[in-house]
Amino acid sequence: MSSDSHCPPAKFGTLLGVGAGGVPAYSSDYATADRAQLPNREAYRSYVDGHFMGYKWQCVELARRWLYLTKGCVFDDISMAYDIFRLRSLRVIADGTLLPLKSFRNGARRPPAVGSLLIWNEGGEFEVTGHVAVVTGVLADRVRIIEQNHDNRVWPAGQDYARELMATTTEDGGYWVSCPTGEAAILGWVTQTDDGSGAEEIIDPDRRLFNLQPRELPPAAAPAKPWLDPRQPDEAAYIAMMGGCTLTADPADQRKYFCVSETAYKELKRATNELHAMFLRATDFVLEDDALLARFCIPPVLWPRIRASWQHRRHQMITGRFDFAVCAEGIKAYEYNADSASCHMECGKVQGKWARAFGCDVGRCTGGHLHDDLVEAWEDAGVEGVLHIMQDHDLEETYHALYMRSAIEKAGIRCKTITGLGGLGWDAEGRVVDADGEPILRVWKTWAWETAIDQIRAECAEDDENARLHRAVDRCALPPRLSDVLLRPEVMVHEPLWTVIPSNKAILPVMWMLFPNHPYLLNTQYEVTDEFRRKGYVAKPIVGRCGSNIRIYAANDGLIAGTSGQFDDRDQIYQELFPLPRIGGDNVQISTFSVAGSYGGACVRVDPSPIITTHSDVLALRVVADAEMLRRGSPRAKARKRRAVPT
Repeated sequence: MSSDSHCPPAKFGTLLGVGAGGVPAYSSDYATADRAQLPNREAYRSYVDGHFMGYKWQCVELARRWLYLTKGCVFDDISMAYDIFRLRSLRVIADGTLLPLKSFRNGARRPPAVGSLLIWNEGGEFEVTGHVAVVTGVLADRVRIIEQNHDNRVWPAGQDYARELMATTTEDGGYWVSCPTGEAAILGWVTQTDDGSGAEEIIDPDRRLFNLQPRELPPAAAPAKPWLDPRQPDEAAYIAMMGGCTLTADPADQRKYFCVSETAYKELKRATNELHAMFLRATDFVLEDDALLARFCIPPVLWPRIRASWQHRRHQMITGRFDFAVCAEGIKAYEYNADSASCHMECGKVQGKWARAFGCDVGRCTGGHLHDDLVEAWEDAGVEGVLHIMQDHDLEETYHALYMRSAIEKAGIRCKTITGLGGLGWDAEGRVVDADGEPILRVWKTWAWETAIDQIRAECAEDDENARLHRAVDRCALPPRLSDVLLRPEVMVHEPLWTVIPSNKAILPVMWMLFPNHPYLLNTQYEVTDEFRRKGYVAKPIVGRCGSNIRIYAANDGLIAGTSGQFDDRDQIYQELFPLPRIGGDNVQISTFSVAGSYGGACVRVDPSPIITTHSDVLALRVVADAEMLRRGSPRAKARKRRAVPT
């Protein structure tokens, strides 16, 4: 039994029903939300008695509100609904005391109780986030639940629960709750109880599992013939860029690769999903505050355009890249390249072909489904007509653009590539057209938004000078510039204009302010603090690419390393020093890719320098079982390796 599946979803905020305990549930159909009543993200925050419950009307908000109204306690902030399964306590609002919370895997001998929280894993209908519902009735063959953000339909008259889920008890006493086809699997349930018998043991993982391991194939593994196909346009461009069929610029590294444990890999996926959501929350926070937005050094003339882009296209981001340090001390994100990220082809294609050619069958590839994820993202992007791919005269941008084009075309979208700005013109209606006279209305670009914004800065200065000299300029009499294409109202650009905010490093202090001491974040400030000077820090321009103009300082402002570039005149942010792990003579960075807001793949980049740049090598990354990582990393295994080396 559940709400009538033939009825349409109720408008956002509609009362769906009142569950046992007198707790109401509301529709979370965001497409029907009244923008006048809910003009910004702050308006979606749900409070009871001044206590934050979550965002209207998500599943987590109902779970926390039910606990508060019926038990006087709440769980602390979590990023995804499935994270509730890892919690160990509830907090009593009245006095701050903690109540033990136990997790039971689906199939446990101890069934859920009234008041248990039923937890779905990520996947299916609940992709990325998972789901949570409150159990309000437990029977031998079914459980009754109340929930939000599921089907958003009003419950049948007289019914005090959202739906029933079938349950079975096996011969060994295991209690299994099943869910309809299309939903993710149910992880289990969490119950507030002192009795931990039969509960899942939630323990912190062995920190050694977060140490990356370098490995090398034997010389005989080197393929006898080229392993990339020059008949494929993206591979031909890659071969031209690299000077042959090679994953690395250094011939000595051709057989080297890295391994990451299953535990660390799962944590990287979690970090990617969680951080993407956090950066979006920070973006919203910045766009609500002019003083904060001013720190991003974006011309104020563009602020309304950025806010409009955020308002209308916040869910239309195709892909971005996070850069991480991964080691026993933790997983820390340096930044989010949400606009014009690179290395997709190396992750999604080249490292897999390298493994097949060299016979590397250890574990599994970390980029095997990236291309398919990109295809799906483009299928959902709603692109109509021709999509123009715009890139600069650069071999790296060429193979990156060709790789992305293969995903775009597989999604059924017609493409045309424009290299540089030559051949662009204006039509009679004042639109920018390509060399064939076709209007440019849909764009995917390798250019950074900041390049177009630099032109706007120059225009503002030029307009002031022209006004001073009473000089009129007919812009349509001049060749179109990049900003004339990307910033025209009728042109839809991927990535959307709002991605200039999370890509700008000025957002990193905002992240630390909103999520202080978050395990994936590094303390970042707009000024150098005394603590930074004592412990060491990194200075970064708020806008920069390819590791340019970064300086690393040890304690007491001692310069360790620095890079040059074209961004030295930009404002700076300062980040606590958390060095990349140095393994086998190289500093090693893990990059993960978000696709449509969720994890899509990972690759590893290495460099003798502590700063990763556009010239840093990419090596293959493989996921292996925890037991193998611990075995290979044990002192006994290292001793065996040392004895095996000839003297």
